Amino acid sequence: MKQKLAGQIRDKARYLKSRKVFLPQVYAFSVHLLTASGSFFAFLSLIAASEKQWAVMWSWLGMALIIDAVDGPIARRIDVKYVLPTWSGETLDNIVDYVTYVLIPAFAIYQSGLIGPVLSFLSAALIMVSSAIYYADTDMKSEENFFKGFPVVWNILIFTVFMVHPLEWVAFVVVFISAILSFMPVYFVHPIRVRRLRSLTISIVFIWALLSLMIVFYYHMKAPYPIRIGLVASSLYIYFIGAFLQLFPNIGRRAAFSNSTSY
Repeated sequence: MKQKLAGQIRDKARYLKSRKVFLPQVYAFSVHLLTASGSFFAFLSLIAASEKQWAVMWSWLGMALIIDAVDGPIARRIDVKYVLPTWSGETLDNIVDYVTYVLIPAFAIYQSGLIGPVLSFLSAALIMVSSAIYYADTDMKSEENFFKGFPVVWNILIFTVFMVHPLEWVAFVVVFISAILSFMPVYFVHPIRVRRLRSLTISIVFIWALLSLMIVFYYHMKAPYPIRIGLVASSLYIYFIGAFLQLFPNIGRRAAFSNSTSY
């Protein structure tokens, strides 16, 4: 009886030990699966873009953007990098990001012919090539977690172009300058990881996201001018606030670094 009981205890101990090691790996790999699911939403958005269903396309890209926003904090919270050291979440994230942030928006502007057939083609080429080189940069972040150069968030920029319908040459100049800025030492904000003015930046990003949801789901890409103006204003803040904080390095510093909380 005692031997049987001792055997059961040993078996239970082995089970608990294996469970203790195995569950963190399951949780960590689940985060990788969450990140990888963004590629499926990219595939769905590509189908919609090929059929010129722009509201549907941006809806699927929006889902991919939400996943990209939440997977990083989850991964850091459960130490995915240390639990699964042979699986690179950063590489996986870059692969999915290139598809959702770069490939789909480039195809959308080409497929739509929004700024004319020639400039749309040239814009798509600029977006694809400059972004591929940008992702090869291993020093794309500053010490304060600003992006060094335009962080190839073409999904946000091209979505704004779709809504504003600027003059063709104006849209092309914006794309061209943004592609050049990818390789310039100009700061662009990471809305979560940059501490300075983080509360304000997150609020503006939330406003931008809310307006985008209204444009896609309520107005079906035909939003009235007040909504478009709000989208442009919030986009301009997101685009320029990093350079502004780079020029004025003391703004928001005391409030940001008096609180040690990080994300």
